[in-house]
Amino acid sequence: MTGFETILDRSDPPVRGYLHRSSVIKDAVVLTHGAGGNANMGLLVALAEAFADGGITVLRCDLPFRQERAFGPPRPGQAERDRAGLKNAVTYIRGLASGRVFPGGQSYGGRQATMLCAEQPELADGMLLLSYPLHAPGKPEQLRVQHFPELRVPCFFVQGTRDPFGTVEEMRAALKLVAGRTELMTVEDAGHDLGFKGKKKREDLPGLVVSGFLRFIGA
Repeated sequence: MTGFETILDRSDPPVRGYLHRSSVIKDAVVLTHGAGGNANMGLLVALAEAFADGGITVLRCDLPFRQERAFGPPRPGQAERDRAGLKNAVTYIRGLASGRVFPGGQSYGGRQATMLCAEQPELADGMLLLSYPLHAPGKPEQLRVQHFPELRVPCFFVQGTRDPFGTVEEMRAALKLVAGRTELMTVEDAGHDLGFKGKKKREDLPGLVVSGFLRFIGA
């Protein structure tokens, strides 16, 4: 594992996470976690290391609900505070980076990032969205896309072909609703965890995501 430093900024909500610095802090990515995870998820750590090696600084951070409780999903009504925490994280990293900032994350964290940036597009120069939870498993009629027509920043989505939260075909249809430029990268035979479950790691994935994202944003 490459080096990183612990961050605790006492905003309200606070910013708590880990900063992976590239040699020069120019462009930066903010990565958040899913409803059942935290900033130390294997997928986020591996991506942060790969981005830093590629010259992009990464802040992987715990959303407010996870700062308050070590386990369990966010409680009903907590999403607005989670978005406020994500906004503070973006503001924090903009204070360090001289270039572009790309918020995003996995599942719940990525969804909250899209909702925040649909309301406040000036926060993002683009987004990285891993395993977007398009709908709850088994409920494809209840799509989480109401804000997509207001999402105007470039969005790079990464989706496993066996993700029960949204098939590749469903994702492609949904992305037509997004006002901004989009791209969908698919990961064969991967579920919602994108091949990172427990100690299991899909070793080639971080490099593929980083190279695809950098090409998409024109790095």
